[in-house]
Amino acid sequence: MTTRTLHLPVSAPDRVESFVEYATLGESVGYEHVWLPETWGRDAVSVLTRIATETSDIGFGPSVLNVYSRSPALVGQTAASLQELSDGRLRVAVGPSGQAVIEGWHGESFDRPLRRTREFMDVVRAVLSGEVVNYAGDIFSLGGFRLRCDPPEATVPIEAAGMGPKSVELAGRFADGWHATVFTPHGFRDRLEDLERGIDLGDRSRDDVTATLSLTAAVHDDGDLARQRCRNHLAFYVGAMGTYYRESLARQGYEDEAMEIAAAVANDEHERVHEIVDDEMLADLAIAGTPEEAHEQLATWEAIDGLDELAISFPRGATHEEVLTTIDALGPEA
Repeated sequence: MTTRTLHLPVSAPDRVESFVEYATLGESVGYEHVWLPETWGRDAVSVLTRIATETSDIGFGPSVLNVYSRSPALVGQTAASLQELSDGRLRVAVGPSGQAVIEGWHGESFDRPLRRTREFMDVVRAVLSGEVVNYAGDIFSLGGFRLRCDPPEATVPIEAAGMGPKSVELAGRFADGWHATVFTPHGFRDRLEDLERGIDLGDRSRDDVTATLSLTAAVHDDGDLARQRCRNHLAFYVGAMGTYYRESLARQGYEDEAMEIAAAVANDEHERVHEIVDDEMLADLAIAGTPEEAHEQLATWEAIDGLDELAISFPRGATHEEVLTTIDALGPEA
């Protein structure tokens, strides 16, 4: 059975307390976990601290922290602190993000992202063990670091984001979970083969790795408005967030559409985007429509074999009330 979780908006809310409101509503209607991304909005750790102290049962964590802007030792310390604050409800997802974000926004060289991700997870786990960390990798070299507090009693799962075959294989081989986004059902199934190959290479069990898909969703009494929100969201990510979303869509059979979207966004042809992201493509990449339509679409996604966790996400441009409506409408106990 697929678990239903939340993947909160990046920067839409006007205030931090809106994130807390989303999380507490999610807890009340049965979501099992709440994820918070970190890109150009509020930092994830501060907001997650508020969520941890204002909720009691729902799991929480970042999805994802990039592996360039913080050291792995600091992330280990942060994870230990959040695990203590939440009485053991934390999961942490990390990933390399992309060149445009890392070099353009953080001023770091986007060098060897897969190796960096693997070593980053190694160091975070070593820190959380409470033992002295002596680590000699190709990217990171540490000596003598040790937590000056008790390590968490409950193990913190360290999960990894990935879109391409090698990054998904890495998640299967070394991480406690794989985080996927902007996937069609067919594309997700293809990458599951890479995940399972990694699991085999790591001599692990499929039960050791949670496969999580973040899926954009908009529920509104005006179904056309919901679909417009999701079309605009997909256009932004494909057209303005580097090349990796386009490359991923190309692998999933939407290469021409991805290139057309990028060109339309570059030329400010926003109406053209709505033509390119037709109903078939939208249904392949999002949940969008009236409550009745959305529930019908939700059942299709949750029936995907091998999908352990479906994280309901939200489009850019969704209002505070629209996010609340979608959370409530798709809640497991709603």
